[in-house]
Order: sequence, then C-alpha cells, then structure tokens
Amino acid sequence: MPSDGTHKEHAEFTSAVADHAMADACRAAGLDSQGAELIRFGENALYRLAAHPVIVRVARSAEYLPSVRVEVAVSRWLEREGFPAARVLDGLEQPSVTDGRPVTFWHLIEEGDRKATYGELGGVLRDLHALTVPEGLELPPYTVFGRTDLRIEKATVPENDRAFLRERARELRERLVGLRFESPKGPVHGDAHVQNLMVDRSGRVVLIDFEAFSFDHPEWDLMVTTTEHHSLGWQTREQYAAFVDAYGRDLREWDGFRTLRDIQEFKMTTWLMQNVGESHDVAQEYARRIASLRDADAPRHWQPG
Repeated sequence: MPSDGTHKEHAEFTSAVADHAMADACRAAGLDSQGAELIRFGENALYRLAAHPVIVRVARSAEYLPSVRVEVAVSRWLEREGFPAARVLDGLEQPSVTDGRPVTFWHLIEEGDRKATYGELGGVLRDLHALTVPEGLELPPYTVFGRTDLRIEKATVPENDRAFLRERARELRERLVGLRFESPKGPVHGDAHVQNLMVDRSGRVVLIDFEAFSFDHPEWDLMVTTTEHHSLGWQTREQYAAFVDAYGRDLREWDGFRTLRDIQEFKMTTWLMQNVGESHDVAQEYARRIASLRDADAPRHWQPG
C-alpha cells in the first residue's frame, strides 16, 4: 500500500488519480502496469494491461466497496453456474483497496469481430432472470437511485441545476412508492444495456459489469433498453422487436413504465454529470440532458456516452 494514500482517497476522481491507483494496485499484485491503456472512464476507470491478459477496474472511492464485493461474489457464482460472464482473477485478494479506492482484476475477454445484438441482450436477460440465487450469496435489493444523491452534491454544475435535480429526485421517489410490479423478484443485473455484453473470438456472448447486481424485480433490467428505444430512439424498430421477442415481454405495455422511464433518464443524466470536467463534449451532452429533463415533452436528442 502506498504510504501517502490517506489524502489521495479524498481527491476528486479523475483519470490521473485513477492511473495512480491502478499502478499501485498492480504493483502490490505483482502485475506489470507499464503501457496500461485506459479504455473507459465513468462509474469506474477500466484499464487493459499491456503485459498481461487482464482488465483492472478502479472504483471511485471506499464508499463503493460493498458493491464491488458483491460484483466479485456474483462473478464467482456465475462461473460455477456455467453462465457466460466476466471472470475475476483467481489467486488474488479481491477486491484490494489502494489510495482508498477498491480495485479488482479481471480476465481479459478477447473480442471478436462483431458487437452483441439486442436480440442477444434479451436472451441473456431471460436466462439470467431464470436463475436461482444460491444460499449464502447475499444480494442487496436494487438501489433504484443508486449514487444519484452523491453525484448531485459533488458534481461541478450550476446551483440551479443542483436544486432542480434534488426536487426531481424527491418527486420520483414519491411516484415509485405507488408502483405495483408484475414479476417476482430474482437476480437482476442492474445496468442491463447492450454495452454490458461482449462477444468473444469464439462468438460467445459474455455478460460483464456486476457492480449493481441485486435481488429484485426484473423490470429494472428491462427499463434500460426500453427507455433507450422509446425515449431516445437509440434502437431501430427491428432491434427493439428482437429484444422483446427474445425476452418475451414488452415493458411499454405495463402502466408503471412511465415512472421507470423517468427514473432511467434521471439516472443517465446524473451519471454523466459527474464527469463534466473531463471534456467539452461531456459538458455539452450534460447540458443537453438537463435541459430536456426540464421539459417532459421535448425530444431527447441525447448521444450515448
């Protein structure tokens, strides 16, 4: 562990801070971080090591440690089930904590020459929701609003945006109380979009990213793609039809969908706002999203990010 980690854990989570935590964690694990590539920066920082077939994930702060522990346990359970999912490295303490930030190490999935389809996403979710959670695996309920409150308070955004988002969170929580779900509880991925599927070189579709994994109603997984299609137009009619056909349900037919859609849009906006200082493009996209949240009838010309 680095000797100066005490003050580093309170630093803003930037790509430079994540770089340092990744390098220290690799050193402690006996892995070479030289030439590591930052491949994604969002809720976590993801690195691909040049010297090993390994992905390193760095979480934002120690507050994320409970969910990271769940992620590791879920990966090991799905491996035992033979479910096609990302696998943590064996033989290492998982997670480790470096500079106050949880770090995990994953086997690299060598990608093939295509991306997963929405039909495949529907099939993976159908199979996942059919699994029985074993005794001893303690999964939390789905945290509907996740870290949205924390993001709202910490993000560098105008104060009128912050006040608006606090009020929107209060309103959505009130609406959620009256919802009556149609499906029994079971394993839920918690962030079930098509980017959380990878296709390896053998053509196998692999589920990744289990940090939000929970035991709750499957509607929470279906709301992601349904919102992306219904509100944002990110899928064609054919792509969404393939998703519905594979899963066996169209969430738009449920009268609770509007509430889930509004929650998903709110979460997508607060997810992006935590990185407004990273680039001009991110700041512009955040401004576009917050403006449309203020007008329920406005078109959502959002860009994936």
